[in-house]
Amino acid sequence: MGDFSITITFISFILLFLTRYHQLVHADPPTLVPPYSCDTSNPRTKLFPFCNLNLTITQRAKDIVSRLTLDEKVSQLVNTAPAIPRLDIPSYQWWNEALHGVSYVGMGIILNGSIPAATSFPQVILTAASFDPKLWYQISKVIGTEARGVYNAGQAQGMNFWAPNINIFRDPRWGRGQETAGEDPLVNSKYGVSYVRGLQGDSFEGGKLIGGRLKASACCKHFTAYDLENWKGVNRYVFDAKVTLQDLADTYQPSFHSCVVQGRSSGIMCAYNRVNGVPNCADYNLLTNTARKKWNFNGYIASDCDAVRFIYEKQGYAKTPEDVVADVLRAGMDLECGNYMTKHAKSAVLQKKIPISQIDRALHNLFTIRIRLGLFDGNPTKLQYGRIGPNQVCSKENLDLALEAARSGIVLLKNTASILPLPRVNTLGVIGPNANKSSIVLLGNYIGPPCKNVSILKGFYTYASQTHYHSGCTDGTKCASAEIDRAVEVAKISDYVILVMGLDQSQETETLDRDHLELPGKQQKLINSVAKASKKPVILVLLCGGPVDITFAKNNDKIGGIIWAGYPGELGGRALAQVVFGDYNPGLFSSMLYPLTNKQT
Repeated sequence: MGDFSITITFISFILLFLTRYHQLVHADPPTLVPPYSCDTSNPRTKLFPFCNLNLTITQRAKDIVSRLTLDEKVSQLVNTAPAIPRLDIPSYQWWNEALHGVSYVGMGIILNGSIPAATSFPQVILTAASFDPKLWYQISKVIGTEARGVYNAGQAQGMNFWAPNINIFRDPRWGRGQETAGEDPLVNSKYGVSYVRGLQGDSFEGGKLIGGRLKASACCKHFTAYDLENWKGVNRYVFDAKVTLQDLADTYQPSFHSCVVQGRSSGIMCAYNRVNGVPNCADYNLLTNTARKKWNFNGYIASDCDAVRFIYEKQGYAKTPEDVVADVLRAGMDLECGNYMTKHAKSAVLQKKIPISQIDRALHNLFTIRIRLGLFDGNPTKLQYGRIGPNQVCSKENLDLALEAARSGIVLLKNTASILPLPRVNTLGVIGPNANKSSIVLLGNYIGPPCKNVSILKGFYTYASQTHYHSGCTDGTKCASAEIDRAVEVAKISDYVILVMGLDQSQETETLDRDHLELPGKQQKLINSVAKASKKPVILVLLCGGPVDITFAKNNDKIGGIIWAGYPGELGGRALAQVVFGDYNPGLFSSMLYPLTNKQT
């Protein structure tokens, strides 16, 4: 991939960020009470059996569906579901994100007003490096609590969150590998179970949800064999993954099986790509035979955004828009992220391409989830999770957990002559394009505004009498141009030097794969030059979600320590400093997943 495509992708990312920022700043002030159905103060509520709490959830969902017209039914099959005023059913937004913290990526969360931010934990690939399912559970439990707090404050239009990402990180160049727990099916499986149970309100020990109710709804994605964004002209919308049945069973499916069977996830998202020629969202064997019949999945199945349209327009799998609507509904999909259903589902029914019973089935699954979330039980702020308020978002306890997660995931790759941990020093040199970036860079993708803003450089301030800083690269991690001479001068006047290098979202992210594993631009030259000029061996810190080839650093005796810090979250700067200077040692804490590890600091 050339620099032009990378530049366009980065510009698109910046435009998206600025658009969302404008929406946040200029959004109307949130209401004090979130939207809900079955208001007990409304006399009409008694007329609707679906408001009767003495009926089962199944009976209530069936009653709702039975009252809808065809136009109303079609309108509810998409992520932006409009209100149904005659039944006092408010609008609902299914597209919300919470990969490693409540996010504004999506359409249903607005972080302003009484809750302007949410705890932003480390990106998943770093959290996974702790190999600690208990920690993963604690993180997702906080995310679920903060999500409910945002909803109770009237700043959310839905309580469904499209996470976790439990795809297998098989190709190290994949731009979204940072969102996953890595390449191992076992680790991804245990991570997915921990995340789902914590977010939804289940207990880590396997206890059942109270009455089947949900604190928030998780959605395991992307089902299945998805690990390509854009590679040599082939993008994720048209990619056909050729996977043997054994590889599917051994590698790609275990994490989804665990997510459904052990985690009891209330949602699954089908992926853009095809597997052996069949689009995932139109695969009856995948969605119905496997997920619903073999695994007894009883939640809802959503498409990735615009996946239904792409099956027709890009993959050419269906002859008409009505055909693709029929294909995905017959396969077992319930909800589309997009608007193809709104445009074509009614005509598909009128053309007798799909029976109305398939739409009713999908709607039953969707309204069941909304009922399980307590959104048809009257004012939700007076119910089981209604006491969760703004004071439980960005709390000290939550930030302490974010710090613990970052420290626990940091990995030591090299420590020649036990140079680490460093002693307190008089002068510390901090060099590199990732050293003084805002905390936004430390978060990875799928983010929201963090509670605090601690850069890597700021984290080191309290450990040296004097800190000298230089970015080294004039254009960020791309590092096409480097001020090596100035960086060398900083190194010469410092007792110890820490180089903070690696990648960021302009190098790897959704829609953007890498075409090599080397450090970008002149980063390697900068590292070697600074190391050569330094009084003592330098410490190299890598911020990145995917792996990079640092063989040169491994073999360079002037590079005494190498640390991988992933994208460590909003308190990553503080966590890294504590690890480098010995205030915290991740290697002392045993893993629940693998009792023996090679990790040390």
